[in-house]
Amino acid sequence: MSSFAAHDMHDKEKAFTNVAVDDVAARLQNPLRGIPKDTLLSQVAEFAYTKGLADSLPILKKGALLAQDPHAFETIPELDEADREVIRREITNKWSQPRALYLTVIWCSLGAAVQGWYQTGSNGANLSFPIEFNLARVDGSPNNGRNEWIIGLINAAPYIAACLLGCWLTDPLNKYFGRRGTISISAIFCTVSVIGSACSQTWPQLLITRILLGLGMGAEGSTIPVFAAESAPASIRGGLVMSWQLWSTFGALLGFCANLALFQVGDIAWRLQLGSAFLPALPLIFGVYFCPRVPKMRLRNSELQAARDLYYAHCQLMEEFAMMQGLTYMTRLTELFTVPRIRRATVASFLMTLTQQMCGIIIIYFYSSTIFVESGYSVKAALLASLGFGFVNWIFGFPAIWTIDTLGRRNLLLAAFPNMAWSLLAAGFCLTMDNANPAKIPLTVLFIYIFTVFGSTGAFEFYAGLNVLSFFLVFFLIPETKQYTLEELNHIFARLTSEHVMYQATTYLPYWIKRYILFCKDVTLKPLYNFGGLQT
Repeated sequence: MSSFAAHDMHDKEKAFTNVAVDDVAARLQNPLRGIPKDTLLSQVAEFAYTKGLADSLPILKKGALLAQDPHAFETIPELDEADREVIRREITNKWSQPRALYLTVIWCSLGAAVQGWYQTGSNGANLSFPIEFNLARVDGSPNNGRNEWIIGLINAAPYIAACLLGCWLTDPLNKYFGRRGTISISAIFCTVSVIGSACSQTWPQLLITRILLGLGMGAEGSTIPVFAAESAPASIRGGLVMSWQLWSTFGALLGFCANLALFQVGDIAWRLQLGSAFLPALPLIFGVYFCPRVPKMRLRNSELQAARDLYYAHCQLMEEFAMMQGLTYMTRLTELFTVPRIRRATVASFLMTLTQQMCGIIIIYFYSSTIFVESGYSVKAALLASLGFGFVNWIFGFPAIWTIDTLGRRNLLLAAFPNMAWSLLAAGFCLTMDNANPAKIPLTVLFIYIFTVFGSTGAFEFYAGLNVLSFFLVFFLIPETKQYTLEELNHIFARLTSEHVMYQATTYLPYWIKRYILFCKDVTLKPLYNFGGLQT
């Protein structure tokens, strides 16, 4: 084959692939777009009669027309003024939602609190369980290095298990038991494992219970945010999904409170500190079933909104079922990396989660009390300082709820990472001060608190550097997702990563410099995405 023919074949294959990707993205973005009105209404009628919804046919027709072109609700003749007012209120009163939606958020928040409490329960236990199992550091002992590795492994075990096992169980669990069943099963794992950890007689037993905890944490942490996202309208989805992080930090605060309340009870303090985390998990086992089973069409204020979401979701699912026909679990798993649109979403999710771990906040969750004790604090003072860290971490989660859907997740991260970097770097330098210096402890605590507002010495500076790296990863590789529907996100992730990188480097960065450094008010930002005339 000649070189010319080979290049020609490659170009044709590339063009075919691009068309296929664009076609999939278009169908997933809005499967109703382009369907003639008469055909659409005929399909709605067939759907209504097939599903036993003939009595709701008039409102289903209105909902289908609205779903086909949601931005044209003012000009759809089938909608009356009352219908249009409902949609206007959806835009202008975005937090006016039915009680069932907020009930779902409450139970999802309880699941988040479960996650946070587990993390900080071990924070206080780290001060005493090594003594129980002869793992405490002894000057001159040849086992110090080995014991430190064991303590680190016990602390890391839930995350290792969640990463290697728990998260991967999410797909089959959701397939066979649904969202609510998966959350309930994960809560059972979490409840049993923390009680088991409190009863452990050897460090291998404690390690095994921590691994079991990771199975529950992985499935729970992978399911609850998705359940909340599916329940929420696009206009407030970011804020409601943010409740996971907000109430996870509240659970962490409760864990710090338990650590402080229990540290003086004697040799069993660490057992109670670890075991107390069962308190929020127990009601979650049964309480999640108070949430609606099919949330998207039940959690709306009006019949028109419910009809729109019901028919739109039906068409969306039909497209997805057609594409997933015959796919096995392993096939769906490999598609995370082989289908370009899904791979980009996977990479974005991976980077978002990775940067959260890279910023250093989880290390402070586990070791703040240990850090403060080694800096010269008493045990009580260290636990109080950790409690303050937990309180600051929780309180400064509230602003994100009201800003995440306006400023955007990406912009918040880009503002936070530089501030977390310098504050953590400063805290690391403070730890190099002599223990006799009275400024060492308060300055270290201050900079840790500042770090927490925006999200051992060498470790602190290492994580400060990772925050800088995280800034550039987010800037170049993660697209903004604020106020997009889950369906529109399919279109966003269908774009090549290289297009986003070039847009950031050649369009957004020059615009930002001109607008916010040179203060040029007449510059405009060329949008990267266009949704049926709505540019963004």
